[in-house]
Amino acid sequence: MRGNAHAERWVRTVRAEVTDRMLIAGPRHLWAVLDEYVAHYNEYVAHYNQHRPHRARDLRPPDCDGILTATVADLATERIRRHKVLGGLIHEYERAA
Repeated sequence: MRGNAHAERWVRTVRAEVTDRMLIAGPRHLWAVLDEYVAHYNEYVAHYNQHRPHRARDLRPPDCDGILTATVADLATERIRRHKVLGGLIHEYERAA
């Protein structure tokens, strides 16, 4: 019974994070997209737990209990670096040194 719940959660996550964001052209395209997602799954999990803001946690990620929310950067003076996650499906941003 629990295995079914895990499978349903995985399918829901894949739909929300991948297939709902793009037009799938056919079965071959779907398998290619899913293969890419599975290949980068650990990278996605790290993004979800360490970088992605969660509204229920005051926009803090789950793995950052001791860290307060970041200060707002002045984009006129700050340099921002973009990092691709999941082959460019998701982007993370950080201040450049």
